[in-house]
Amino acid sequence: MKNINLSLAVLMVLLCVAPPINAVESTDEQELAELKKQLMLLTKKVEQLEQKNREKSKQKNNAQQQQSEQVNHNIQPAAKDEQKQEKNDVRLYATLRPTYGYIEESGESFWDVRDALSHAGFKANQHFFDNWSAELHGEWSIDLANNADFGKARQVYVAVNSPAGRLGIGKQRPTQYLFIAEYVDIFNHSNSPFAYDSESVFFVNNLLSYSLKTGDITWMAVSQFDGSKGDSGSDLLNLGASFDRGGFHAGATYLIEDNIVEELVQGEDEVWAVSLAYDITDDFYLATSYQDRTYKHNNAMERSGHTLDIAAAYQLSELFKIKLGYFDFDDGISSVSSGKFNGVNTTLEWLPADNLRFHLEYLHRDFDYLADFSSWTLGFRYDFSHTWQY
Repeated sequence: MKNINLSLAVLMVLLCVAPPINAVESTDEQELAELKKQLMLLTKKVEQLEQKNREKSKQKNNAQQQQSEQVNHNIQPAAKDEQKQEKNDVRLYATLRPTYGYIEESGESFWDVRDALSHAGFKANQHFFDNWSAELHGEWSIDLANNADFGKARQVYVAVNSPAGRLGIGKQRPTQYLFIAEYVDIFNHSNSPFAYDSESVFFVNNLLSYSLKTGDITWMAVSQFDGSKGDSGSDLLNLGASFDRGGFHAGATYLIEDNIVEELVQGEDEVWAVSLAYDITDDFYLATSYQDRTYKHNNAMERSGHTLDIAAAYQLSELFKIKLGYFDFDDGISSVSSGKFNGVNTTLEWLPADNLRFHLEYLHRDFDYLADFSSWTLGFRYDFSHTWQY
């Protein structure tokens, strides 16, 4: 095509620069006529070639479109299968949290290696209908302070998630921990949160749980049914509601639990609780929880106690964070048998990676009747987690 266009351009130039007819001889007229004839033939040839090229281009485009449709047809089923497979997953995880510290306890002082709730487990999810899924969860402690023993169950349950809510059966976290304690449980210690830890629940076996999320509010009810002890009905009932929006949390719960001694019910404990937590900025977090507890035990006077935990965390830099805590526990006993105390916790964390945490902690408990407790602790934490889709 480039050569043809060049020839046409040359002919046009020759025609334009040809001298007037009246200034040349008759042979010039013949040459001009011959050139015009050649120009017409070349123009016709160019049109034929252009038409041929248009047809070839159209055929090529049609072939490419057909090939693309065939490729898409072959890929789409695989993509659907892959999407279907991605609905199901299983996660394996572990966290090791050894500590080494100088401890003053019960009037004695010593160095000791302890554990800050190391554990390992797995969690699987399988979708079987739209908005329906089954959840399998098993988690066991690793007690680095006692021969690194493995095997004490923390959570072992199966749950079903549906548009009508979530129903779980097995050993699980109760409402009291999820709505009240979890928000102040930010420290690297096996007794955190320190006031809540004294007489409150973290995991409950033989538990039936139900939860439903409606907008920003989550409703939850759990009940324990242990036929091997207590009476034939529920041994524990825990109800609560949680409001969560934009880094703000507010929770309220009610708990009533049988006081069981030697497999017999000897009264009950009743607890009303509230919690507040807020990410004030990206770097500053503040939370508090309060429980009012009434002890209604047989052959004993009714008494009232409480737990108060306040926790704060501030990100000093990309690598360092400081945590501060105040706590107060009252068991309602006003004698030497009381375990009343209050105290503080100060922790400096070094965070070189998302799954690595190293900390230096000072903890002090001031007891009303018992010997005070103090400790300086250096601790490591290494988290591992991997998820497979199937």
